[in-house]
Amino acid sequence: MPLTLTLSEGVLPVGTEKQAFARLCEAMLKWHGLTGNKVMTPNVVGSIHVIPKKFTFSGLKETSVSLIEWKVPSFAFNTTEIQQGYFAEATDIIHEMSGKKLPKSNIWINVVHAVDGAWGIGGQALTNAQLGESIYKN
Repeated sequence: MPLTLTLSEGVLPVGTEKQAFARLCEAMLKWHGLTGNKVMTPNVVGSIHVIPKKFTFSGLKETSVSLIEWKVPSFAFNTTEIQQGYFAEATDIIHEMSGKKLPKSNIWINVVHAVDGAWGIGGQALTNAQLGESIYKN
């Protein structure tokens, strides 16, 4: 489940980006009841992009931002409770780690759902049912 964490340079203290990434991933697993899951945990992957502030925008103006984007199967983030809980926790993580300098209003989160059958792990395309079965039996 790829996470793309995009940050304006200076949003987080240098060297804490990996910690923020890990905390966001741990929160996602927690909200889905999958903490320590042997199938899911190694498949939580992603990247961190730290971009000069002059290249990040809000309202068409240069702005410090944090963009948190998950790409997941459609059975993830599928309840209002999970969505609201994760979004609040993830926003708090970045806000707190920024020393409360980045306003919560400058932290955006979105979730992109993969088409059923278009989830690839190890060269194999898996359906939601196949993926769910392997996740929840471990």
